[in-house]
Order: sequence, then structure tokens, then C-alpha cells
Amino acid sequence: LASIVLLGFLEVTVVSGAFPVVVCAVLAAFLGMSLGLLASAYARSEFQAVQFLPAILLPQLLVCGLFVSRDAMARPLQWAADAMPLTYSVDAMKQVTLYAGWSSTLVRDMVVVIGFGVVALVLGAVTIRRQR
Repeated sequence: LASIVLLGFLEVTVVSGAFPVVVCAVLAAFLGMSLGLLASAYARSEFQAVQFLPAILLPQLLVCGLFVSRDAMARPLQWAADAMPLTYSVDAMKQVTLYAGWSSTLVRDMVVVIGFGVVALVLGAVTIRRQR
């Protein structure tokens, strides 16, 4: 839906075309869903799950390079950004908007996002409490 609005209604020009944008958007949604499921697996209640959201999302949002270039950040913040999955999702979308075709950097970023998503799903499935 976000890709349709971006490409259709807002008529944003993307160098690599619509398909890579849709793929990156779906991978970002997969990552968000898997991180949400991981947080809810650790939470004891719905309220606690909502409280986990800022703890998981806010640090990623601040250092992913969306607001400030990661090159302008202090070295420890760059290292923290390299360990967070949202950084790779933002980098993938930047690759899609700036370069035509599928670059090795774009593929690497997509693979990292998929890897983080799968790991989050596995950790969420392993740690979820079973009711009897």
C-alpha cells in the first residue's frame, strides 16, 4: 500500500523502478512484523509489549541514517548502527532510489534484513510461552 501511494499517487521517481521498491517495502514490513512478534513473545501483557516498542525501535530510528548521515556520527554510534537491522532497510531503500538495477550492496542489505527477520521470528517462536 505504501509503495502504491509512493509510486502512484505521489508520483515519486525511483531510478531502479517499482519492483525493487516493492521488494524493499515488503522486506521492511517483514522485519517490523518479526521484531514486533519477538517483543510480544517476551512481554507478559499487551501493555508491556507496547512498552517494548520504544526500547526496540527508537535507538534504531535515531542511528539508522534516516535523519543524520551515519558518516557524521561518532564512531561508537556507527558501530551500533551496523548492528541494527533498520540501518540495512534504510540503506536498501537508498540504493533503490539512487541507482538503477540490483547492486551487490542492495542485495547484501536485503539479505541482512531477511536474516534479522528470520532470527527474530525464530527467537520469538523459541521463547513464546505455551498455554496448556
